[in-house]
Amino acid sequence: MVKLLDDYLIKAEEFKKAKIKIPNFNQDKVIESTADNPVWVHFGGGNLFRCFHAVVAQDLLNQGELNSGLIVAETYDDEVIDKSYRAYNNRFLSVTMKSDGTFDKELIASVAESFYFNAENTEGWAHLTKVFENPSLQLTTFSITEKGYSLRDSKDQLTPLALEDMQGRSKPKTNMGAVTYLLYARFKAGKFPIAMVSTDNFSENGLKLQEAILTIAKAWVENEIVEQDFYDYLINPKKVSFPWSMIDRITPNPSEKVAKLLTADGFEDTEILHSQKHTNIAPFGNTEEVHYLVIEDTFPNGRPALEKAGVILTDRETVNDADQMKVTACLNPLHTALAIFGSLLDYHSIWEEVANPDLLALVKNLGYGEALPVVKNPKIINPKDFIDQLLTKRLPNKNIPDTPQRIAADTSQKIPVRYGVTIGHHIDNPRFSVKELEFIPLVIAAWCRYLIGINDELKSFSPSPDPLLGELQAFVAEVKLDGSQQEIHDILKPILSNHQIFPNEMYQTGLAQKIENYFEQMLQGKGAVLKTLQIVLKEHGKKY
Repeated sequence: MVKLLDDYLIKAEEFKKAKIKIPNFNQDKVIESTADNPVWVHFGGGNLFRCFHAVVAQDLLNQGELNSGLIVAETYDDEVIDKSYRAYNNRFLSVTMKSDGTFDKELIASVAESFYFNAENTEGWAHLTKVFENPSLQLTTFSITEKGYSLRDSKDQLTPLALEDMQGRSKPKTNMGAVTYLLYARFKAGKFPIAMVSTDNFSENGLKLQEAILTIAKAWVENEIVEQDFYDYLINPKKVSFPWSMIDRITPNPSEKVAKLLTADGFEDTEILHSQKHTNIAPFGNTEEVHYLVIEDTFPNGRPALEKAGVILTDRETVNDADQMKVTACLNPLHTALAIFGSLLDYHSIWEEVANPDLLALVKNLGYGEALPVVKNPKIINPKDFIDQLLTKRLPNKNIPDTPQRIAADTSQKIPVRYGVTIGHHIDNPRFSVKELEFIPLVIAAWCRYLIGINDELKSFSPSPDPLLGELQAFVAEVKLDGSQQEIHDILKPILSNHQIFPNEMYQTGLAQKIENYFEQMLQGKGAVLKTLQIVLKEHGKKY
């Protein structure tokens, strides 16, 4: 058996027997170099970071393109640092779960230092401040989830913690207040340049990070806590940049199934930590094979050769085009279609859904037939190849435990982007006709049917959380599923006329009438949802 704390250079043969790839650098030397010349700080020490950013850094260290290791600043859970990083000398095992059922395993030793970054933790606070004062620091990356950037509540009001941070800078409570504190330390040390790179999975992520930092900094200037020159430093792109990025890699929580397979292969460290803050992390991370990271190439203090580790560097417009391709056409709309139909047809895993020929045909017609023809090609990633990979490698991967119920959350918030953008392209582009759309209206009709909370076997289920769920369910509360005569138009009009959900005029375009027709077909008793899908596929579907 091998374990993370073994000397991997001395025990190279034993790691080879366990089919684990090892670093070809000396971790101690990397740690020394990092202490003197830090280059890269990452905020958020979770599973995505361990399986993506840390692997990029390891690849560069192996190639001799990077001499300094990563410094991890965990902002949420101190147990992650104590029990999952420092307990294993900041090493972990990256497990890539391939679509053919095999695993690639690599011992990752690219993290040189790890800290819990919180104003109450003096060790981490003092050390990160010192790192930010060092002119050698080139970039920070973030994977703290979208809410980690937020200073406002659901009513768009500043939160009490944000307001508190804006009154003083000594002990910030929010992530954004804490990061602004570090940038002020860098400013005071010599106005050194730096790139602040959000790599969280949402559109225009760099803009959100920039706006949050500037909100705090502006308040500090107005309250005479810092000088105006600090704000000017932050808005000077030659000093501080906020590159946009697009990231795509499914990285679920560490799997018990993977842990057992690792033990069988001769790897010892497989205990999964369930922390008091409900973080799930382990000495290993499991992720999918296909991955993309596209970053706007604006690094005022230079950068590592990220492109040599598979990162795509480009301009902001292309980053946004790649993101829009994913979100509006080639991934997210297909995911949501599977989530809605999967919930109605009582599926509990995505891979089982795409094994159903009807559901696979649905997402093929949706993706290849309706979204792909109108999406802008970002050039750096071929949209058709992206869908090909999604349908042949990613969604059928039995090792990725994703569920329709998870993806179905907040669907009312997702429809404007996931379907509204493609509808808009069909309206605006004279080469296309919105009246030709069949599968987007079918999915929207299925979502209205989903809101009833009764599946295709006429058994009740709990729809996934959604901020508009109660309001929307009230409109379909009296709907009967026995095929009896009902005023479908009166039932659906309040939903389909809601411009928050449907920014396009659904009745003027003729799509609403199509949705109402499909919805009515889905009310004809047990099995009507599947039957409607099959009829639409037979009448309008193409073979892809």
